[in-house]
Amino acid sequence: MYTTDMYEGVLAETVTMIGAHGDLINAYLARPLGEGPFPAMVLAHHMPGWDQWYRETTFKFAHHGYVTISPNLYFRSGHGTPEDVAAKVRADGGISDDQAAGDLAGAMQHLRELPYVNGKVGIFGTCSGGRHAYLTACRTPGFDAAVDCWGGRVVMTPDQLNANFPISPLDYTKDLPCPILGLFGEEDTSPTPEQVNQHEEELKKYKKNYEFHRYANAGHGFFYYNRPMYRQEQAEDGWRKTFAFLEKYLA
Repeated sequence: MYTTDMYEGVLAETVTMIGAHGDLINAYLARPLGEGPFPAMVLAHHMPGWDQWYRETTFKFAHHGYVTISPNLYFRSGHGTPEDVAAKVRADGGISDDQAAGDLAGAMQHLRELPYVNGKVGIFGTCSGGRHAYLTACRTPGFDAAVDCWGGRVVMTPDQLNANFPISPLDYTKDLPCPILGLFGEEDTSPTPEQVNQHEEELKKYKKNYEFHRYANAGHGFFYYNRPMYRQEQAEDGWRKTFAFLEKYLA
């Protein structure tokens, strides 16, 4: 609860961290200043790239009291504008699931080694980042909470599998070790409402701790204030649910 007499401060900077295969990659790290220790978050960016929205979102989580890191999952594809780098990644068929999960696991480890983290680490992602967040939470022991915002292709058909994406993330559901919050638009096409239902059934099957919310009059990316798909009412409610969920499991 914020009051006007509180001390507030945030430190944000680009850092270097160890990702998949021991590779050094860059990341954006923001942390609240104050007594601490603080809970922590890993952010998995979306296919538009490691862009301004994800820097702002990293800062947003820090402002709410979370030491937050957003690794550049496209580091190995070169540098330039986020749009140009993302276009190259898209043309190359995307990054492999093993690489993405390795980078995000490395980000979690980076946070756990910081002296001002309280030992609790969550993971959050939107779009392809929602998929990567879910995949990584299932495959990597150690996350205490996960937030999947409209992660497409969590449910995959056999024809969508290839060397980069050998296993549908849905098939890892039995290994999910932590509570998960899912936020979805009813007008989305990836994931479709049917795919969200299928995902929910799998979570029920394995008796996982989950919380799914579906928003009417919203499609893909309804948090993105800088894009036509933004839906203010749904986004505000989604953020409230996100921070309530994280406070329950990480604070």
